[in-house]
Amino acid sequence: HIIQSDCYVSLWLPTASDEKFRTKTIKNCRNPVWNETFYFRVQREVKNILEMTVSDDDIIRDDEHAIVLFDLDKISLGEKVLTAFPLNPQVTAPCEITFTVKGSYEETQSISLCCDSCSPLPDPTFFHYAKYKQPSGNILITELGYKNKLFFLCSSPEDLDVRLGFDLCAEEQDFICKRKKVVAAALKDVLHLKEDLQEDEVPVVAIMTTGGGTRALTAMYSHLRSIQKLNVLDCVSYITGLSGTTWTMSSLYEDPDWSHKDLEEILTDVRKQVLKNKFLTCFAPHRLKYYLKELYQRKQDGYRVCFTDLWGLIIEAMLHDEEDTHKLSDQQQALKQGQNPLPIYLSLNVKDKVSNQDFREWVEFTPYEVGLLKYGAFIRAEDFGSEFFMGRLMKKIPESRICFLEGIWSSVFSLNLMDAWFLSVHSEDFWHRWTRDKIIDIEDESPFPIRPNELDTRLVSPPDSFSNIFRDVVMLRPAASEIHNFLKGLQMNANYLESEFAKWKDCELDSQPNHLTGATDSLILIDTAFAFETSYPPLMRPERKVDLVLHFNYSSGSQTRPLRDASKYFAEQGIPFPKKVPDEQETTNLKECYILGDKESPETPIVVFFPLVNDTFREYKAPGVKRSPSEMAEGDVDVANSCGPYYINNLSYSEENFDKLVKLSDYNVQNNKDLILQALRIVVERKKRNKK
Repeated sequence: HIIQSDCYVSLWLPTASDEKFRTKTIKNCRNPVWNETFYFRVQREVKNILEMTVSDDDIIRDDEHAIVLFDLDKISLGEKVLTAFPLNPQVTAPCEITFTVKGSYEETQSISLCCDSCSPLPDPTFFHYAKYKQPSGNILITELGYKNKLFFLCSSPEDLDVRLGFDLCAEEQDFICKRKKVVAAALKDVLHLKEDLQEDEVPVVAIMTTGGGTRALTAMYSHLRSIQKLNVLDCVSYITGLSGTTWTMSSLYEDPDWSHKDLEEILTDVRKQVLKNKFLTCFAPHRLKYYLKELYQRKQDGYRVCFTDLWGLIIEAMLHDEEDTHKLSDQQQALKQGQNPLPIYLSLNVKDKVSNQDFREWVEFTPYEVGLLKYGAFIRAEDFGSEFFMGRLMKKIPESRICFLEGIWSSVFSLNLMDAWFLSVHSEDFWHRWTRDKIIDIEDESPFPIRPNELDTRLVSPPDSFSNIFRDVVMLRPAASEIHNFLKGLQMNANYLESEFAKWKDCELDSQPNHLTGATDSLILIDTAFAFETSYPPLMRPERKVDLVLHFNYSSGSQTRPLRDASKYFAEQGIPFPKKVPDEQETTNLKECYILGDKESPETPIVVFFPLVNDTFREYKAPGVKRSPSEMAEGDVDVANSCGPYYINNLSYSEENFDKLVKLSDYNVQNNKDLILQALRIVVERKKRNKK
């Protein structure tokens, strides 16, 4: 229904076959008629979306004119339905397709073949077709009078190497039981409670951090030391981080008992690492040889080596004097007795040639597991990077050293030009016009009754040739980390939108199951800060039941924007989170600390928000202790200027700037001790009031 062209239709149903089938090409015709029939074996337990693409057959490159996404759940068993799809609003004649759904045979099938070539062929025999081109089957030809039996061993979901489910893993549940005893004792001490807290009265407290490079690394150490001095660190069950704060966390957890040691000594070593010359350290000749050796070994191990791996080795050189052999799973030693909070590192799974705003999936890393929150799919931390298929470990690859994960968590090279444009100007109209397919709902006159979890029929208008070229340039991620996809071969359940998946459904592609992560060979992992500047998502899983969050902000620019973005995001997802947060007008006169969510519903976690600001520290060197005139210069800490000494790309600080940032961060916590204790009292009272 377009201008004179050489049209054909291709059909793709990846839940039945990864092969795309196509009609013959009708030459030079404005209203082509094909009259061809295609057969698919449909498994009703999974979500089956048939993609029908009308294309123009060209010598150089076929042009796609329209793509129809049709949910086969609309057709009932035994029905034969003629459906009309309007492909072009300017043309009245639609594309007409007839769908027929017949039953399948699940029993053993026997057929007899006759040698007489003139005899009519028997009815075709259908078998289920395995995904990813596994079309071979064993056929046993027997003589009359003999009987043969074939037995196949079938495994159950409990045998899978991918854990499917939204519950916390057994190891984390065991950790929480142990940690609650530590937290209960700490709360009794710090709040001066007269009685011991019962298990169901112990709140779950978390520390949530944002990214910010060396600024985040330094300030987080100081904040943790300050929290420790207030005897509040033992009240915390989780610490989450992204980007620069993952450097702090991974270094701390090398020591299984770090939170019970004097962090002042650790901060002394950090000071030495931050002050050293990064260029001379990271690019010395012996270091370059070491990088080459490690990257070669990583490729030999079976990883897909990319620039992010080199960045991870550079981070190792920046923060350590020698090779760091620690791995993520080694951090389990720091959790065995519940002696430290559980660390959660956050990354983002994206797609090549797609903006972060159009597709993103939270990936959480703990010492126990790595998983995608949206799918409820998790693997053991030591298996991350190995090859999986249909939930089974196919090829074990040695676990990565922690520096390579740090390269993923804090990769400043993984965003594409489109993401950079969005971060700088926030122009949605621009990328909508040039980088997104136009998708419209054509379900208005559907002849089918609406069923639960049924997706609307939609028409996708692919971009023209110029837009395709533009998209290829601005959407390319040449330095993103590619990891073997542990969801490969798994398909979306027919009712997937009913599950916890819907809680994290936030992108256009979530309604296109053919293009979700199970259909890809690799995960493309990037720094979360490029799309979402906080590490809240793992804490908002309802299974973790977080009651109080200490939010330490280290991002540059607006100190309140990450919090506002989080509040808006969770409101859209229907996840309880404080709605009343500091607005943009307050950014010029920010306080050092805010308590948020205390006057909202009991399901809403309380947030104690610490923006990185220099307020009363200018005049006070300690809470209640004013500076003398000679000490006023020490209170001049320029953390607000994005081009100042603490800007994101500055990897080394002078002694003066390092010490000032440490003292400011410590002061802001100490000066607001009462607000922290007030928040702890509120959540303890909440737990007592609402316990079952």
